[in-house]
Amino acid sequence: MNKQNYDLVVIGGGPAGLAAAQEAYDQGVKDILIIERDFELGGILQQCIHNGFGLHYFGEELTGPEYAQRFMENIADRGIDTKLNTMVLEVTSEKMVYAINSIEGMLEINAQAVILAMGCRERTREAIGIPGSRPAGVLSAGTAQRYINMEGYLPGKKAVIVGSGDIGLIMARRMYLEGAEVEAVLEIMPFSGGLARNIIQCLDDFNIPLRLSQTVTRIHGKDRVEGVTVSKVDDNLRAISGTEYFVECDTLLLSVGLIPENELSTELGVELDTKTNGPTVNEGRETNIEGIYACGNVLHVHDLVDYVTEESKLAGKSAAYFLQDKIAKRKERIELRAGDNVSYVVPQRITDEVVDRKRVDLYLRGKRPLENARVVIKDGEQKLFSKKEPVIKPAEMITVPLPEKMIDDLNSNQIEIKIVKEGA
Repeated sequence: MNKQNYDLVVIGGGPAGLAAAQEAYDQGVKDILIIERDFELGGILQQCIHNGFGLHYFGEELTGPEYAQRFMENIADRGIDTKLNTMVLEVTSEKMVYAINSIEGMLEINAQAVILAMGCRERTREAIGIPGSRPAGVLSAGTAQRYINMEGYLPGKKAVIVGSGDIGLIMARRMYLEGAEVEAVLEIMPFSGGLARNIIQCLDDFNIPLRLSQTVTRIHGKDRVEGVTVSKVDDNLRAISGTEYFVECDTLLLSVGLIPENELSTELGVELDTKTNGPTVNEGRETNIEGIYACGNVLHVHDLVDYVTEESKLAGKSAAYFLQDKIAKRKERIELRAGDNVSYVVPQRITDEVVDRKRVDLYLRGKRPLENARVVIKDGEQKLFSKKEPVIKPAEMITVPLPEKMIDDLNSNQIEIKIVKEGA
């Protein structure tokens, strides 16, 4: 077995892994390895050839490959080691990383710290249980994106898209621009799952209909998709009998959610959050296992790659501080609990005294759309913080700063974050 040693191993060479490795290097850790299972760095950004990336982080509009290229160049300039076409098979709590590739064979890499940055994958037809036959032409929106943008194949000429997540909206536009007819985007919820700007730029600008509270209840066709049956749904998301109608199509794209790639995390013994399906972490993005960190979409699904970068830099800095013995553990463990109208909060706990921390940014999502709302943070019955939010959308992540002084003045070991109507 090929045995190697590194101070820091980053698993995943997408935007999260690249930003984490870059920041760790800039904080003084020079012995770093990035492991990527694909043939190139950049992750999902390489197939996202549309623009809209980098507005927050770089202050300019970039395509996905352009955004990735900047970090790839930074990694190369710093001389950070990378292994492409390399699959990580196992990570142990002792931070031994087992991987394999066709050149070096089986690898045993002894690390002092590990950052998990494996990203996420798409939910499939089987996950949502659409009845019908299994013809060609049923595929996830991300797969269709790769076929068109990287492989040069148009998967169909007449498409229906299930789910209004951002990938589904972007692929509605992409299919249209490549000459296909897009019959409709169907969303089972009474509100869209994508960013408002994507609804406008991808659907409204091309007169593609978005039909809310509707979903596909049957797929027709034997060798190839011939059409789908669409039904309206009730408040419990069950199909309403008598509302069915048929839509002819040869392609069905599914944009029905993303699942963090946490098989390695589970085998490692990392504690997962049932809401995010990602690891539970403290404000330094350290998991329940000392020296193991998580960031990016493997932790929780982000709206924008800019937010992935910011969070991953935090994980990289924390890993560097850990390796340099700059982190002193708190005696108490403060739990962060999602309250009314909040689906999840990241981080889930506060335990570290980071050297130069001025505040802790909390990332959260609302459970349902609300107007004239307020995010409230409470320590028992004491209100610590309140922030007005004119519009709450589940598709758009909310960031709330928690100042360090507020953390130091806490009277309990649990704080609650909730969203309330203005005046409630």
